[in-house]
Amino acid sequence: MSILVRNPGTGEPLGEVPDLSADAVVAAIADAQKGQRAMAAMPGHERAALLRRVADLIEGEIESLAGLLASENGKPLTQCRGEVEAAVRIWRGYSAEATRLFGRQTPMDAVPGMERHLAVTIREPLGVVAALVPFNYPVELYSHKAAAALAAGNAVVVQPPAKCPLALIRVAELVEEAGAPEFAHQIVTGGVEVSTTLAEAPGIAAITLTGSTNAGRAIAKLASGTLKKVFLELGGNDAMIVCDDADVAAAATAVTLGRLARGNGQICCAVKRVYVQDGVHDAFVAELSAQAAKLVVGDQMDDGTDVGPLITEQAAEEVEKAVGRLVGEGARLVVGGGRRGSFVDPVVLVDVPVESPTFAEEIFGPVAPIARFADPREAAALVSDSPYGLHASVFTRDVSRAFTLAKLLDVGGVIVNGSTAIRAENLPFGGTKDTGGYREGLHETVLDFTRQKTVLVMEAFG
Repeated sequence: MSILVRNPGTGEPLGEVPDLSADAVVAAIADAQKGQRAMAAMPGHERAALLRRVADLIEGEIESLAGLLASENGKPLTQCRGEVEAAVRIWRGYSAEATRLFGRQTPMDAVPGMERHLAVTIREPLGVVAALVPFNYPVELYSHKAAAALAAGNAVVVQPPAKCPLALIRVAELVEEAGAPEFAHQIVTGGVEVSTTLAEAPGIAAITLTGSTNAGRAIAKLASGTLKKVFLELGGNDAMIVCDDADVAAAATAVTLGRLARGNGQICCAVKRVYVQDGVHDAFVAELSAQAAKLVVGDQMDDGTDVGPLITEQAAEEVEKAVGRLVGEGARLVVGGGRRGSFVDPVVLVDVPVESPTFAEEIFGPVAPIARFADPREAAALVSDSPYGLHASVFTRDVSRAFTLAKLLDVGGVIVNGSTAIRAENLPFGGTKDTGGYREGLHETVLDFTRQKTVLVMEAFG
């Protein structure tokens, strides 16, 4: 069987990929054991050089990869170009980490009677890592997983998103061209059966997923049977708090560029809830509405497009339904809301009741719902009263207020005077609660993909 990949805006067929069976995935996992042995035997400087070559090859194809990604994913071409550029940085960043897998020496004279012994720890690869990649930023998020796995001496089996696998398949060809050992890096295409097999298989030492909270729960449950390590970066319902001393224009721009016109609103760390203090509420709404109304919705291959099609028409229908529910719960539609196939006009809603069930959900599309608040501490409590806890944003000119709110917020990261839709590869990225609890980043992930071994030399000191 095969999966037909289409342009989400036009419906044009772009290619077919195999919908692999469980047996085919098991065979790939068996092959990966050979690839892992080759990676583990490779010195750190050679692994680093391999990753640098991959980065160079990706860099040489930025334009073609960005075009391919935009055509299958729906994000505007300029944003896809930025994603591929981020992937280049990530591969180069992990190449450096491949030479910094430090162990440590532990003073044994801390234990009575063991003063003459010497203990050191060394880091070794876990084995074979399975990487499950989402559709919204596939090249960037894949890079964090695959580059980290290879840097640490593992093999990696990658499941690309079924709806847009083509760019990752091309990157896999570049990894092979760069000289990766046979079977050290494999792509397995398909749907739920592929994910299930990777989660259950005893030949997988660790599985890493960026995806929905429901998917994360299912993968964790399946993986528990073999006690493999599980790394989950899951959903979010990120909030922005706009205080009455904020730069209103800058706050509105952060929502426009960090939600409505970024990834077509399909980003886990996008601004999905906006809480605005009474004193600046009307000015903020006016500014955001004016900016949203100017956004260009259209062909993602056009450099002038701000918002392209969502990944599927069904995804756009779900966003349309969520907007309808918000209005039914008391919100007022100010801007947008129209849908044409997979395209959704950016939405601004006001007077959203803070107790709205839909406001508490993750809406994966270009929608900005706005609620009022009177006291910043009240807003912090509303933000934290969520099953998710990825990012939050605070707009204020008061440094003390910014740090006070940052401490109160139950999230993985707080951005002051900026959008939540930001990710720097050298910072730990992840959240609390149903967001998964994991942190992914250059310095964190490569260590997570290793295990420590203790070597104790008895009577080392005469």
